[in-house]
Amino acid sequence: MQLNSESVLKGAERAPNRSLFYALGYTDEEINRPLIGVVSAYSEIVPGHAHLDKLAEAVKAGVRMAGGTPILVPSIGVCDGIAMGHIGMKYSLPSRELICDSVETMARAHGFDGLVLVPNCDKIVPGMLMAAARLNIPSIVVSGGPMLSGRQGTRHVSLSQMFEAVGSYKAGIIGEDVLDDYTKNTCPGCGSCSGMYTANSMNCLCEAIGMALPGNGTIPAVYAARTQLAKHAGMRIMDLVRDGVRPRDILTPAAFRNALATDMALGCSSNSVLHLLAIANEADVPMSLETFNEMSAKVPNFCHLAPAGPTHIEDLYAAGGVPAVMAQLAGLGLLDTSLPTVTGKTVGENIAGAQNRDTNAIRPADDPYSKTGGIAGQADDCQIADCYNTGDLVLPWGAGDNNGGIAGLTYNATLITRCYNTGTVTVEGSQAGGICGQLNAGATISSCYNAGKVGAKWNSGGIAGQSTDAEIIACHNDGLIESQTSGWAGAGGICGFHKGTITACYHIGQVTGDSAIGAIVGEHNSGNISYCYWNGDLEGIPAGGGGSQTGNAKFGAAWPQPSTHEAWRTTADTPAAYWRTLGSAGGGYPKLAWEK
Repeated sequence: MQLNSESVLKGAERAPNRSLFYALGYTDEEINRPLIGVVSAYSEIVPGHAHLDKLAEAVKAGVRMAGGTPILVPSIGVCDGIAMGHIGMKYSLPSRELICDSVETMARAHGFDGLVLVPNCDKIVPGMLMAAARLNIPSIVVSGGPMLSGRQGTRHVSLSQMFEAVGSYKAGIIGEDVLDDYTKNTCPGCGSCSGMYTANSMNCLCEAIGMALPGNGTIPAVYAARTQLAKHAGMRIMDLVRDGVRPRDILTPAAFRNALATDMALGCSSNSVLHLLAIANEADVPMSLETFNEMSAKVPNFCHLAPAGPTHIEDLYAAGGVPAVMAQLAGLGLLDTSLPTVTGKTVGENIAGAQNRDTNAIRPADDPYSKTGGIAGQADDCQIADCYNTGDLVLPWGAGDNNGGIAGLTYNATLITRCYNTGTVTVEGSQAGGICGQLNAGATISSCYNAGKVGAKWNSGGIAGQSTDAEIIACHNDGLIESQTSGWAGAGGICGFHKGTITACYHIGQVTGDSAIGAIVGEHNSGNISYCYWNGDLEGIPAGGGGSQTGNAKFGAAWPQPSTHEAWRTTADTPAAYWRTLGSAGGGYPKLAWEK
């Protein structure tokens, strides 16, 4: 077996290299064994990483038990939650590339024979997987595991409820004491945030694609089983080195399709699109948004984990974890079970005997939440329902237009319904929308909301950046909408540029820009805006100029019950069926019927 480390340590010419290893305290026995880089993203600023020092030590123990020499090296990691809402968020996605480059640098410079990658949170997992694909030396991932859910009263909560609590406090629904209770009890300890956000999505997909041991995505961070998993990963890397199994042996086109199928079944974060494409690129695997659309059209959705539903990753683990979900997919003929994995077994062997132990966490194969998945870059004549995005989506200058929290671009009779976005959506070109970048003729958005910041140089809206001969019904926006250029821009609480129909929507955020701004639409080219409402704080800002308008009005600090708005009861689209209310008359803002 030819080892990378031999080029660093063997022969008289490498005596200076060896002297530096002796300076570190290594023995002859250690130097003569395979060198395994244990790449840990431990830090004291990321809750998902605060325990990775102990997990890395467990990995090192496993490597030593299997006859290797573990060498710990660090990796940076950004906590998206802490970076959110200020300039720090601009550093999150670029950190993925820095992580990839740094892992490559350390591995190549020091001649590691194998890698155990120990990430956990949003950009760190894909960054390390990208490095594994680029380096193509034996590698295995063992993540830090999910945080347990928090408690607010008798209710289990996760980070999404924390953001909702801020909105409730601003609306006067809860007081400062309740907000403080949420703040101190939503995130009870270490681990990646307890819902199916980006971190847990990618950790689950590490299993699905074959680069991690079963349990990687779902074993809670504080369980002893997580430490045991790390030891087994340390032992397993020695088998991969001995057998010469490399990442590109596993990261095949078929493996990515397995990952996509599992993605749709679990209801993973839409940020998985961004990261899987980047990993595939490093592995030289061709993959496009059309591949996502294809898989989404035929794979059912089994899970509504927080923030989409009341269950959390700990519930998914108890129900059988990723293997149980993959077993249901295999039973439907939607997985290639013959593929190799880092376990040394095939996908089929890994999931053999896996069972769904809790149909509240994993719906049965014959009774899914929906018959199709819900991730689309370009949606054409389809339905996207019950989807969400919580991560930040950024299109830099030159990377194209049309960026949306749920879909970038829609065509024909596409329906987007019961979806929401809480992440920042920006494009340095045209058309950014909390739900859809560009909504084209025949498409409809109904019963959706946005709470994230949306910005573009031209055409930014809380629901759609641009809507042309399309329809928006019963939606609301709570986020900041801003134009990012001087002069004409088109920025609106619901839509930036509008030519179509908007009915029974409201906006309570802020809208900023130099011109063509409106509480509902930035530029109302033609069509009709009916029975829409906006925050009285937006003094001097109209619903939007041009076109036909009916029954639109500014409301004050307290929103009256929708039952007092005749229009919301009598429109042809019966928006009263979409809405519910909170509190007594005059208190709070309406929520969509499906909102928690």
